[in-house]
Amino acid sequence: MNWKNLVIAVVAGDRREQEIARLAAATRAEVRAYGFPWPEAGIPGVTPMPDAVSALSGADIALFPIPGIAPDGALFAPQCPSRIIPDRRMLSGMRKPAHIILGWADKNLKAHGEALGITFHEYEWDVGLMLLRGPAIVEGLLKIVIENTDVTIHKSRACIVGQGTIGFLVTRYLVALGAYTHVAARNEVQRAAAHAAGAESHTLDELDALAPRLDIVISTVPAPVVRRQVLERLPGHALVVDLAAPPGGVDREAAKELGLKFVWARGMGMRAPVTVGQSQWSGIRRRIESILGENK
Repeated sequence: MNWKNLVIAVVAGDRREQEIARLAAATRAEVRAYGFPWPEAGIPGVTPMPDAVSALSGADIALFPIPGIAPDGALFAPQCPSRIIPDRRMLSGMRKPAHIILGWADKNLKAHGEALGITFHEYEWDVGLMLLRGPAIVEGLLKIVIENTDVTIHKSRACIVGQGTIGFLVTRYLVALGAYTHVAARNEVQRAAAHAAGAESHTLDELDALAPRLDIVISTVPAPVVRRQVLERLPGHALVVDLAAPPGGVDREAAKELGLKFVWARGMGMRAPVTVGQSQWSGIRRRIESILGENK
């Protein structure tokens, strides 16, 4: 693999991208960075750029963050002073054939890529990578719950909505911590798995009736499943946490209007940026090696 001829742009993100950029530079590729927190000591082999256009100009590969794209098209960059919204002008300077590796691309970003001949490689649904960073996400979630409730997780009444990879990990942790754990999921097999893990399982249609008994609701579904009619039935002290990528699974406006304590916990992988950055790089590296192999 001839990494030395590659120009890699790491654009947007958080401290996870520091580790990803460091590992990318260790391959001896030329690595440019913009839009994530820059450490005071710098990152060996990585050049900070003044803006996203400069970072992407001449790049063979761009690395965008794994958290989902915001409704306005902005990349996840919580500490960047300006929003980074990739458009045709920003992407047009990439060297063809260009590739973008990211969590997932929305329809507008894909349209720009198609017009410019850029190939997208999405890894939001890579189960192996999700499992590797899953413990950090769950630890971040537990921190949020502890800081935003007046009761212990032990013996609290919690409901996890959705039983994908992260939902199932959350279920296992809450059961282990002694919470009265409920799971609401559309899939019959997922409900059975939740039951086997020690939770009480429900269909999504049962959320309305379950709501008055809950202290904590955690949604992991990136679709509107925790609607107003559910939120209206929650006790006033209830904490609602949305772990899902945009557009999220909770009616945020309704939660605000009802005075509920609500946290949209995007980017929980930043809880352990070195560990999670290393796991993400393992998947990114495999994809770059595949790209290099195809271009031989």
